[in-house]
Amino acid sequence: MKSIVLLSGGLDSAVSLVQAIKETEVLLCLTFDYGQRSAQKERESAAFLAAYYKVKHRLVKLGFLENITKTALVAAAADIPEPEQVDLDDYNKSKAAAAAVWVPNRNGLFINIAAAFAEANGCEIIVAGFNREEAATFPDNSVEFVNAANSALSYSTLNKVKLVSYTQPLDKIEIIKQGMKEGLPFQHIWSCYRGEDKMCGRCESCRRFQRAAKAAGLAGDFFINS
Repeated sequence: MKSIVLLSGGLDSAVSLVQAIKETEVLLCLTFDYGQRSAQKERESAAFLAAYYKVKHRLVKLGFLENITKTALVAAAADIPEPEQVDLDDYNKSKAAAAAVWVPNRNGLFINIAAAFAEANGCEIIVAGFNREEAATFPDNSVEFVNAANSALSYSTLNKVKLVSYTQPLDKIEIIKQGMKEGLPFQHIWSCYRGEDKMCGRCESCRRFQRAAKAAGLAGDFFINS
């Protein structure tokens, strides 16, 4: 089976790439630039990982998406939520934080673009780095979303491309443990909403990474002022 991997350079997508290499023949990694604050860092991390694992990498720019969204991931004037660790499991607080960084139909768009690449290159699988933990407040990480996407793809692609997420049943701790087991170069991933010299350690993505890394016993100087 041949696959296309959606690679942002973050934790979930990096571990997904490693698993995809074990399960499939990965023809291409796709990274998207939609004007997000972390775009440069994501590109650098994704390019490093693709080269490290000897997989072809391509950047796709989506300028129109930057123009139509007011998300804090893109708009410099908007505040990126900075939850405390104790807030991560508070559904209402996490839901509000998710709304602040929501990008209109982002994962739906990424998957359909990847499906076009997959069909054109004779690939049967698209691999995405979703997870159980964030599916609670990001519906486009959920099992239901994957099932719905696959239903649509069975009509929109002649070779019936299928969306797969190896990390979807896992939480962040389990994903980090899997990455540790596989020897993932954690110093080269980027799991931060900002694009500073190091991961900020304050946004929700960083907070979840911090918590999971501590629980999994992953040591490293990943964050500003760490």
